[in-house]
Amino acid sequence: MSKKQDVAFNFEESLASLEKLVSAMEEGELSLEESLQAFEQGIRLTRECQGALQKAEQKVQILMDENGAPVPADCDDQP
Repeated sequence: MSKKQDVAFNFEESLASLEKLVSAMEEGELSLEESLQAFEQGIRLTRECQGALQKAEQKVQILMDENGAPVPADCDDQP
């Protein structure tokens, strides 16, 4: 197994890291080299988060297909 497979992906941590990178880049205090490294890391994190979201969407779709479409609840009828 590769190192990537050994470490569990944490969506929330990745998203927080991405937000920190964006903030650091927006502040404009990073050198060119640091900005490039932050950009590369940001692209990697973005792709990982997109992949995780796609997997979650596929799981939801599978569950919807297996169990049928959910019946929307009408919240206005409740007291």
